[in-house]
Amino acid sequence: MPHIDYYFATISPYTYLAGTRLEEIAAKHGATITYKPVDILQQFARTGGQPPKDRHISRQEYRAQELPRQARKLGMTFNLKPAHWPTNMAPSSYALIAAQNAGGGDLGALTHAFTRAVWAEEKNIAEDDVIRECLAAAGFDPALAESGLLEGAETYAQNLEDAVNAGAFGAPFYVVDDGARFWGQDRLEDLDLHLSGKL
Repeated sequence: MPHIDYYFATISPYTYLAGTRLEEIAAKHGATITYKPVDILQQFARTGGQPPKDRHISRQEYRAQELPRQARKLGMTFNLKPAHWPTNMAPSSYALIAAQNAGGGDLGALTHAFTRAVWAEEKNIAEDDVIRECLAAAGFDPALAESGLLEGAETYAQNLEDAVNAGAFGAPFYVVDDGARFWGQDRLEDLDLHLSGKL
């Protein structure tokens, strides 16, 4: 049974555009997933990337075209300049880690709920009420928003180390247990083909 380590950031627009396609692919191939939210800014700093605001103007302009274009292609609501971005991604990441440890809900739905809140719903995922709402909608106990903060912080820091060691330098990033790596929501088809033995 294949396993996928899924590195992502709860404020990443490309993680939002991935939707729940990873979960559909994993179900198709009987693969398991470990959700590993990371601090994307620290990941950039560790792997040679730059925050969007610090990139060359040509990269910023391309991003401004590409994100809405991909959203239209996928039929997804998207706001290029959301009211609450960037925001502190740690609280939502801690909640997701706590949810993964607790079980009983849909982690793919929770991940998408956080990113959708940022990029389509004008919500601040650093706020407890928003985090509780996302947890409940994905079938988890909303109280997870306040529990497991210490463990969440430790796991969150370890996820960054794991990402760097695995060669993950952006989000979303998918690492299969056979060593194959796939970067970006636009590589999910390639991940599917890889798991099918066709690529």
